[in-house]
Amino acid sequence: MSVLHLTKESFDQSVLHAEKPVLVDFWAPWCGPCQMMSPVIDGLAEEMETAVFGKVNVDEEQVLAQEHNILSIPTFLIYKHGQVVDQFSGAMKKEDLQSRLEKHL
Repeated sequence: MSVLHLTKESFDQSVLHAEKPVLVDFWAPWCGPCQMMSPVIDGLAEEMETAVFGKVNVDEEQVLAQEHNILSIPTFLIYKHGQVVDQFSGAMKKEDLQSRLEKHL
C-alpha cells in the first residue's frame, strides 16, 4: 500500500475514520532525520497490510501541525479508532517503529 499524502482536507477521512490503525509521520523536506525515516515508512507501508501510513509535510500543512501540537520533527502519531494511542519523535530503526505500531494492531 502506498503512503498517503495527508492534508487538512483529507486528514479526518483518511485518519480519524480509518478502519485500520494509522501511523502519521509529521515531516519536512529540509529535515535530515525526516529524510532518513522516509524510506523506512515507505518500506513498512509496502509490508504491513494491517495499517495505514500517512505523511504530513509541516511546511505545507502548518495548521494541521499546530492542531496536533507538533513541536519537533519527525514526530509520529499512531491513531486507532480516531484517537491517538501513541506518539514519539526522532529517527529510529525500522524494527523499532514496526514493533511500536504492532502493539496497536
